[in-house]
Amino acid sequence: MRGSAPGGCPSWRAWGKKKPRPRRSFTPEFKAEIVELCRRGDRSVGQIAKDFDLTETAVRDWAKQAEIDAGERDGPTSSEREELAALRRENRRLREDVDILKRATAFFAKETR
Repeated sequence: MRGSAPGGCPSWRAWGKKKPRPRRSFTPEFKAEIVELCRRGDRSVGQIAKDFDLTETAVRDWAKQAEIDAGERDGPTSSEREELAALRRENRRLREDVDILKRATAFFAKETR
């Protein structure tokens, strides 16, 4: 079938969509520079995003987070967000540990009968 990927599935172009690009990460310094450009007001957020090959959403999120970190807006600061993420990871690991211990207890309880 023309315009199809292997296996008969339509290709991305057949659907009129672009292939998603891989997730990129940016340094805090780069983000701070972009936020500073936004604050100057020389260019729109959309123009800054286009100039640096970024998404408008990412630029707006960085600007919003910078306002929160500066105390200009309500919300969790970057350090609070990092702490929350670390606590969630630890919580997940501890739940897995408890699950393993429950299974081991059940296994050994069967063995002793």
